[in-house]
Amino acid sequence: MASRAPGLDDRPLAKRIGLIILATDHTTEVDFQRMVANERIGVYVTRIPYANPVTPENLMKMRPSLTAGAALILPNEPLDVVMYSCTSASVVIGDLQIEAAVQAAKPDVPVVTPTAAAVRGLKAVGAKRISVLTPYTVETSRPMAAYFASLGFEIDRFTCLGLTDDRDMARISHDEITVFANEAMAPESEALFISCTAVRAAEVVPRIEKALGKPVVSSNLATAWACLRICGDTASRPELGNLLTKPYPEG
Repeated sequence: MASRAPGLDDRPLAKRIGLIILATDHTTEVDFQRMVANERIGVYVTRIPYANPVTPENLMKMRPSLTAGAALILPNEPLDVVMYSCTSASVVIGDLQIEAAVQAAKPDVPVVTPTAAAVRGLKAVGAKRISVLTPYTVETSRPMAAYFASLGFEIDRFTCLGLTDDRDMARISHDEITVFANEAMAPESEALFISCTAVRAAEVVPRIEKALGKPVVSSNLATAWACLRICGDTASRPELGNLLTKPYPEG
């Protein structure tokens, strides 16, 4: 045995981000490792049950798993932020209901949803008139259109790709995302929102912005930006897109 016990740091990393992602998710972890994790910020993931197809009924079924999922992220240790990674479910379940479910396991932790982060992101880039691209069916997309409209956004064009399996959504190629994004953007809109944490849109946001000449906010880009800013990372990273040059608006 050594002559003494080792000294311990308070934390292995200064900041802790907890991710609650779907069992079927191919994309969120990869995006957060690429855009968020660094020598100061750790990203810690739990997965919760989810069964396709993507319908409002199946999305709502995730709600009972949120508290248990949050509790499994570094049990009994505080987190700096928790992000629930499903855009369409955030609309169906509700941002405040998700916050309450997560905080039942992690009291007082800031909670980020893709919808709330997208709203802050669109405001940060100065957009009130928007176009929206989703991979979902019209049935699943309608509540999302109502969500943005209820918060004062004017939707010029809303495009749905009609997919029902989030694993297929993750397989939409970068080139196809770019093509559909260009088609989805109305000329009069001030920004484009690309929905769904499964879609690999964050990687091609800079390419799409260059083609459109306007800001683009995707689900994972918005949540990555929100989590970074909540953790005190204020660095401007234009190579990731216009949003990553902006401060995080409160409220």
